[in-house]
Amino acid sequence: MANVLFTNVRVFDGGGDLPFTGDVLVQGNRIARVTRSGYGAPRVPVLGATVVDGAGAFLMPGMVEAHTHFSWNDQPSLDAIQRMPPEEHILWCAEVAKRYLDMGWTSCVGAATAKPRLDVVIRNAIDDGTIIGPRYLAASQEITVPGGLGDTTQPHLPQPEFAFGAIVSGPHEMRRCVRMFAKYGVDTLKINLSGESITGFSSEKSQFTEEEIRVCVEEAKAWGKRVAAHARSTWSIKECVKQGIEVIYHASFCDEEALDLLEAHKFEHYVAPGLAWLVNTCFNASRYGLTREVTEKMGYHRELECAVESMKALRKRGVRILPGGDYGFAWTPHGTNAKDLEYFVKYVGMSTMEALLSATAWGGPMMRMGKVLGYIREGYLADILLIDGDPLADITVLQDQARILAVMKDGEFHRAPPVRMGRSASTTRWAA
Repeated sequence: MANVLFTNVRVFDGGGDLPFTGDVLVQGNRIARVTRSGYGAPRVPVLGATVVDGAGAFLMPGMVEAHTHFSWNDQPSLDAIQRMPPEEHILWCAEVAKRYLDMGWTSCVGAATAKPRLDVVIRNAIDDGTIIGPRYLAASQEITVPGGLGDTTQPHLPQPEFAFGAIVSGPHEMRRCVRMFAKYGVDTLKINLSGESITGFSSEKSQFTEEEIRVCVEEAKAWGKRVAAHARSTWSIKECVKQGIEVIYHASFCDEEALDLLEAHKFEHYVAPGLAWLVNTCFNASRYGLTREVTEKMGYHRELECAVESMKALRKRGVRILPGGDYGFAWTPHGTNAKDLEYFVKYVGMSTMEALLSATAWGGPMMRMGKVLGYIREGYLADILLIDGDPLADITVLQDQARILAVMKDGEFHRAPPVRMGRSASTTRWAA
């Protein structure tokens, strides 16, 4: 059972206040005590505790990624992702899960998987300790329609089992699809309500009927599952609110009605815009044939402008915007996820404080875990990062693994700080 005392650390507790110098005691998988230096009783030694002397390092909650695709294999196309053989694919997912924890993401929300049960198997393997990774909510494949985003079948090979997404047509097939994924044990049903310009189906177009969406949400709720939507188009964003789809990915093309709807229901939805996909598709994908000329013709530069304006407006209206940027493509590789926080500051106008809160305090509700996650407070789960540097001064320090001195999940060190020589009978002392 963990018994760890962090001392001489600058504590960012997730509550929105500036960090304070203090001590944090972890016992078992919970934070047992948080003490501010100079306040109250003097420091009380903890028998048998491992002492981590932070030497002024920044201590913060573990981060939550809201739009995760472990099975995306850093390739440039949907086909290259989906056609990875299943044996190699599960090994890839296991390695990527560890990479997220290495980079301080202690919880992740699956946003779709490339094969029906990959996410479920990985979640279960993490939970039972078979593999190392963040706590995880498992998603279905992307649910789509014939010809829609995720339908990668070929005319001479029309079998739906070879498609990137799960293809349905009509309410009856939708109900069967949701039940199938519920049987597999997913936490979230992912539905593609709009297109994606890189696939030839415009991001501003939508691909489902209202009845098909209604059945998806109705059946998912009957099974106790959450629904998330790929929703770039204006119509699809409004449908998410009208039909009660909790997680909205992208939300690029918000008009005033969509903004008003989201504001009126802002405590019922989470928006993860995936800015990394837009930014890097526009500016960093030329080596894969996506030159500026090509991406402008696709409409991605216009979409980036619209998405930024939408996020600025949603931020002002108090809608929760969370990190997660479709990482796992060749130009958005896994492990670079903290770029989202930089983009929130650079493009959306968030303060560094807001960006940190989006990845910490808002994580508990996003993970459906309530008030046990995302804070450094007594009674909360001990998901803790120790950082060399100050993310409030420079948010980019979270992109450098070398600056992440320690990662603790559930009271156990995934990566412990360096050991300093010397120990007493009652303590083991590590120094950051």
